[in-house]
Amino acid sequence: MKEIEDLIAISRKYGADDRFVIAGGGNTSYKTADRLWVKASGHALATITEDGFAVLDRALLNPMGEKKYSADTAEREDQVKNDLAAACITRGRRPSVETSMHNCLEAAYIVHLHPTLVGGLMCAKDAAERCAQLFPDALYIPYTDPGYTLFKKVYDKVADYKKARGHEPQVIFLQNHGIFVGADTTAEIEKVYDCVLSTLEKEVRAVPEGPAPVCDCVSETIPAIRQILSRGGRGLKTLKVTNNALIDGFIASRAAAGAVLSPFTPDGIVYCKSEYIYLDEPCEKLAAQAEKKIEAYVEKRGHTPKVLLIKGVGLVAVGDNAKNAQIITDVFYDAMKIAWYAQSFGGEHPMTARQIAFIDNWEVENYRRKVAAGASRGRVEGKTIIVTGAAQGFGEGIARCLMKEGANIVVADLNEAVGEQTAASFNEIAKNNRAIFVKTNVADMDSLRGLIRETVLNFGALDVFVSNAGVLRAGGLEAMTPENFEFVTNINYKAYFFCAKVASHVMKIQTALDPEYFADIVQVNSKSGLRGSKANFAYAGGKFGGIGLTQSFALELAPFRVKVNSICPGNFYDGPLWSNPVNGLFVQYLAAGKVPGAKTVQDVKDYYLGQVPMRKGCNPEDVTKAILYAIDQTGETGQAIPVTGGQVMLS
Repeated sequence: MKEIEDLIAISRKYGADDRFVIAGGGNTSYKTADRLWVKASGHALATITEDGFAVLDRALLNPMGEKKYSADTAEREDQVKNDLAAACITRGRRPSVETSMHNCLEAAYIVHLHPTLVGGLMCAKDAAERCAQLFPDALYIPYTDPGYTLFKKVYDKVADYKKARGHEPQVIFLQNHGIFVGADTTAEIEKVYDCVLSTLEKEVRAVPEGPAPVCDCVSETIPAIRQILSRGGRGLKTLKVTNNALIDGFIASRAAAGAVLSPFTPDGIVYCKSEYIYLDEPCEKLAAQAEKKIEAYVEKRGHTPKVLLIKGVGLVAVGDNAKNAQIITDVFYDAMKIAWYAQSFGGEHPMTARQIAFIDNWEVENYRRKVAAGASRGRVEGKTIIVTGAAQGFGEGIARCLMKEGANIVVADLNEAVGEQTAASFNEIAKNNRAIFVKTNVADMDSLRGLIRETVLNFGALDVFVSNAGVLRAGGLEAMTPENFEFVTNINYKAYFFCAKVASHVMKIQTALDPEYFADIVQVNSKSGLRGSKANFAYAGGKFGGIGLTQSFALELAPFRVKVNSICPGNFYDGPLWSNPVNGLFVQYLAAGKVPGAKTVQDVKDYYLGQVPMRKGCNPEDVTKAILYAIDQTGETGQAIPVTGGQVMLS
């Protein structure tokens, strides 16, 4: 049906443009004489398909404008919800809360959006006056509680407008909410929106752009704040830190922050709640100030805050997961832009305490909040895990498995091009979690400190550090050069110390603030760390030393509830380390004569398989299961866990 195809196309056009829609908000519809297609709750315009629209019987919708409902707010909204459900032909798709407004307008297409520029006007003190000046043919509706009350207000005002002018309004502005545009073609809808935005652009100052500094203390203060927010059974929180010129202006002082400390729109409350915390103490006192304010907030409101504004740091979104933290960031940053634009229309006009309380307790908005939160899953749900050497090979496989188990993954690798592609591929399978790539040299302390900083900025904490990056240069005493020996030792042994040093520092900050919280450092070692390896002493020596480091780190960090364990995999025959046709281990071992009598690469491979009782190579899934065990349990540390198919057994 071409009309529905057009509806999907215009929905996606505006849904994918953050000038018009934030966090999947807004809704669209198409109607015939007897049917209404309207966006269902929980579906984002940017990716909507025909299945994302609820279809309703207009014969059952039309009487709702004149029907008498209960005077009790809760009972009335329940009655309206039931009437909408009764009119819904497509079961299992909850119609948008604004369905009745879509139905009462005559235009075939209705597109309701929340453009930031419109928000700047609608959330300003002079909204009504300036709206009349700039858009004399539009209908302006003063703020009204969403649901039936708003529908009835619009229904009556549209009727008055039609009596006065002989036709219905094409544009309806809703104070502290958004805009409705109606037309019989989507082309006309686009034309109207273009006109509205171009008119408003001429009236406002441009939003300040450009970067702003984030205090160097962020790597220590934000993990502390994250753990304060997560303790006491509140669930692991994911924090996202953002700063730029606009944000920096609003967080520079308490007075400046006052412009954005009250919500402007219902959507702002749905995603960010209605009260925000401003922090301005120096670095050394910041965690203490945060703890005092967060605990007072939780005692008062029964839940953790969603937004922290920290002087010198930025906007900090507090999400139940990475997806949620990004939505909060987007919505609150949009509110900052609205506050900026509102200065051109008499200054900002936030919602009142009564209006806020209505949204905070409204069942329909609670439903949207629940849908936005998403369902949890996975054995490491909500944890943030760094995996070094994760751009490809064994590390990529481990990181991918942990991603599927719900973790936020930081792909730390020197290979920038492949690492970016790997992180992008992880995000294609992500649900509520997220992956990022950070270019990292594990043998360089400054690079590792940068890795920790980027991890904290994106996720707020570090729960697990998987030290996986490793190299191999095979050769006996005659063939091994000092340069190759040093190269292997620096990455496989020395770099593990560097990684443990930077990881444990931030982990101890977190464990100090939550007595029930444990963090983990996991080294991906090798079976060559459990027994010697002929003509491969550089690799085996580093791995043997790695287990010594693991045991020593474990003893030192146990009082801080940081567990340290090594996983000792067998041979990953299918990975590039072994199977690369140019410089894989099979090729290297053949050249080094490590397998007596071997004439081909296949001879070498058969020789190694013959040594494994389980007759299989080790793979990333096998190792990930061992890593998950190390994370899950709290009774072991300093262990070297073999995953060798029985090739190496502990005595």
